[in-house]
Amino acid sequence: MSKKTNQSTESKEPTAVFLFDKMNYYIMIIGIVLIAIGFILMSGGGSEDPNVFNEEIYNFQRIRLAPTLVIIGLGLQVFAILYKKKAS
Repeated sequence: MSKKTNQSTESKEPTAVFLFDKMNYYIMIIGIVLIAIGFILMSGGGSEDPNVFNEEIYNFQRIRLAPTLVIIGLGLQVFAILYKKKAS
């Protein structure tokens, strides 16, 4: 007496499905690195004496480059979240 089982009625265990692919994580890591570099470049420029003004705080690195890197990094984070591999 052989017992036939109907596979369509059997309960299947749910498989773990990741939300992001490997490429999404690579893009996220690049974005985090750019944000970190931007904040590192933004730091400094202070003076030891609070009564003396230091013009170094207004250089290109702190006013233009560092905020641009942070914004590009944040844009990459959004892109990494929305990126979906094309179906082949």
